[in-house]
Parts: sequence; C-alpha cells; structure tokens
Amino acid sequence: MDIPRIFTITESAHRIHNPFTPEKLATLGAALRLESGDRVLDLGSGSGEMLCTWARDYGVIGTGIDMSRLFTEQAKRRAVELGVADQVQFIHGDAAGYVSDEKAGVAACVGATWIGGGVAGTTALLARSLRTGGSILIGEPYWRQLPPTEEVAKGCLAGASSDFFLLPELLASFGRLGYDVVEMVLADQDGWDRYEAAKWLTMRRWLEANPDDELAKEVRAKLASEPERYATYTREYLGWGVFALMPR
Repeated sequence: MDIPRIFTITESAHRIHNPFTPEKLATLGAALRLESGDRVLDLGSGSGEMLCTWARDYGVIGTGIDMSRLFTEQAKRRAVELGVADQVQFIHGDAAGYVSDEKAGVAACVGATWIGGGVAGTTALLARSLRTGGSILIGEPYWRQLPPTEEVAKGCLAGASSDFFLLPELLASFGRLGYDVVEMVLADQDGWDRYEAAKWLTMRRWLEANPDDELAKEVRAKLASEPERYATYTREYLGWGVFALMPR
C-alpha cells in the first residue's frame, strides 16, 4: 500500500504537504486552544508536522494514519527529532474507514478528504472518532474566484469548476451537514508558493540523481511545465484552508 510514486518524488523534501506554512500550523493550534493531554487523530497525516509540532508546543497526544510509506517514516523521524515520540504514533495504513478506539478531542483530515469520498463523507467518518465537545478539522480547497472556463478549472488541477465552492458556499455547506464552523485558518499565496515551488528544486535534484529512472521523462515534463501552470492557474484561482467544526 502506497501513494503514487510521483508524489513521493515531488514532495519528498516537504514537511507539510499542503499550502500551510509552519506559522499557519502554529496559528491553527493556538486558535483551537489546545491544551496538554488533548488527543488528536490525523487521517492522512503525511510527514507528521502538524501532530509533532502540536505535541511539542501544546503537549497534545495522538495518532496519524497515512498510506505513504516514505511520509510515515519521515513522520516517525520527526517525532524523534522533536522529542515527542512518546506522545504521538504514526501508522502506515489506509485512513479511509479508520475509526479510533479512543475518542479524540480533535479529529482531523487536512487535505485528504478523498478518503471519505469528499467533505461530507470524511466529516461523517471523523465524527465516529470524536469525543463529545470535540472539534473536527477539515482542510479543503475553495475557489478564490470562479474560473471563467473549464479549461482554467482543469489548469488548477480540478476536474471541473464544480469540484470546489467559493469560500462562503463552502462555509454554508458545513452548516447543511449539521455543524457550526467555530474557527478557520486560511493559506495565503506565500504558503502556496512554498508548497508548489519547493517541488521544483526537489524534481531538479531528483532528475540529476536519477537520469535513467522510468519516471524521469514524466518528472522532466512536470518540471518544465509546472511553474507556468501554477502561476497562471492555481496561484490566482485556488484558495485553501482548515475549518474547525463542532456538531450542532
């Protein structure tokens, strides 16, 4: 079980696999008013930066699940590096359908709502691991402005313009699911730059080290096209945020 190899190539140097910066992660933790001993479940935990830094800074405990072998190993190493390996654990596995035996004060899926077939299904999945009075975290893209054509939507790597909402519509959709939105922290364009542009140097160095790899041609094409695609489409049209929800 693993994610497609192209992602482990392009994001192997990332600590955060979304448009959040370390500062945004810290802001989110402070906004949630985390306290020592709070239990956090993170489905699609990537390289573990959220859980590890919150364990260090706020004293939380918790579990991360991710289907990437590389990212899970990076998360375990990060926990050791930050001295929180006794507070957090990382499991290589499929987060789809995962329900924790111990109820969490924060149940999160930050940027991987495909595990539940979308926002509604993922929110319902997380609710099964949530203690009374806890919060669900959903990390999700939204349109900063509606793409004028389907070609532009596809340029943002969305299948169609209907794949995402404008921000007010996304917030309203949580209410229709029966949740109050109690906090949100939004990525900015600098965060998008750090997430996307950092891939380019990683790809270039990987190509220099692996010129004969079976994916070299694909990575070379991506490196040649991604800067222009990103600047033309994603940077201008796509937003991203983490939204804290509590059941009504």
